[in-house]
Amino acid sequence: MSRFRKVFVLVPLLLGLTAAPAPAAPAAFTHPGVLVSRPQLDFVKAKVKAGAQPWKAAYDQASSSSYASLSRTPKPRAVVECGPYSNPNYGCTDEREDAIAAYTDALIWYISGDARYAQKAIALMDAWSAVITSHTNSNAPLQTGWAGSTWPRAAEIIKYTYTSWPNSGRFATMLRNVYLSKVINGSNSNGNWELSMMEAAVGISVFLEDKTSYDKAVTRYRNRVAAYVYLSTDGSLPKTVPGSGLSSRDQIVKYWQGQSTFVDGLTQETCRDFTHTGYGIAAIADVAETLRIQGEDVYGTDIGTRLRQALGFQSKYQLGTATPSWLCGGHLNLGLGPVTEVGFNALNTRMGIAMANTQTLTERQRPAGSNNLFVAWQTLTHAANPA
Repeated sequence: MSRFRKVFVLVPLLLGLTAAPAPAAPAAFTHPGVLVSRPQLDFVKAKVKAGAQPWKAAYDQASSSSYASLSRTPKPRAVVECGPYSNPNYGCTDEREDAIAAYTDALIWYISGDARYAQKAIALMDAWSAVITSHTNSNAPLQTGWAGSTWPRAAEIIKYTYTSWPNSGRFATMLRNVYLSKVINGSNSNGNWELSMMEAAVGISVFLEDKTSYDKAVTRYRNRVAAYVYLSTDGSLPKTVPGSGLSSRDQIVKYWQGQSTFVDGLTQETCRDFTHTGYGIAAIADVAETLRIQGEDVYGTDIGTRLRQALGFQSKYQLGTATPSWLCGGHLNLGLGPVTEVGFNALNTRMGIAMANTQTLTERQRPAGSNNLFVAWQTLTHAANPA
């Protein structure tokens, strides 16, 4: 009898595990191909040159920001130490913001043709690749994911659209040894951690043309997306990630911030706060966009469905809908951030899916700026961009 009881108990858990199809790296990587492609950049460039909105306003926002300053002094250090909520903060903010600055400069270079910005992006990337050796303390994996998500965006644009970058090989070595090695095996912390880490791993793998790491990162990404955003088709409980250690309903409910009622679009961190939920949603969309550029369009799969539902669910409450008593005890900590543009563009502009709440929120937030962590200038790069 005891053997049969054990089988009965294990079945729901096994059904809850994600079952992702094996990814396949492209036969040849597309460059630039991390978050933004050359056709997308060309679309933006034409819109900005024509003074069309919202792209011109978004470009002006980026070019007038401190990130675009040509007098910016990079602040690299050998060891970046980041504790909980960046306390202590030894180089954490400096690293993230220098990476965003390099990406900002790369975008401005491509759109304007002003070589000073390409050279500034190179100076920032070279400064860090000459110095950094590691990340330490408890937030090291997340910090590595945030900065590691942004560096490849800048590097891809510069390497494949500018004439010369002598130290690009050193930068690649930095990405492999300091960043990829830290993020590739993921994390069993809150879901936004692993999603950001996989965004970094996928982007770095594209830049390095590392098919093995790309496949490994995409597998982890697929599993984590399925375990981060709930769909009613998942069953009575959210899916879990292999190796998570979540083996009972009580454990899963606790991991989902105490939420025991599950509905389409709810995320693992909705009841924590919308800020961290926004990090997870941004990373889901960013990776999906990179995969699409590399020839694997996942927007038509359950990933796109989960992204659409997550955007719509969070947008509804961010816009002011009253929180029902069954959701997070009747109280939500709002603050989704400038994270909706990439997913909304893919699902609405390209696929024609109506997303009323997401559209209202996205348009209200334009031009979307930066969260000063890893999200930057999404209106500029992805607003109504069909490319």
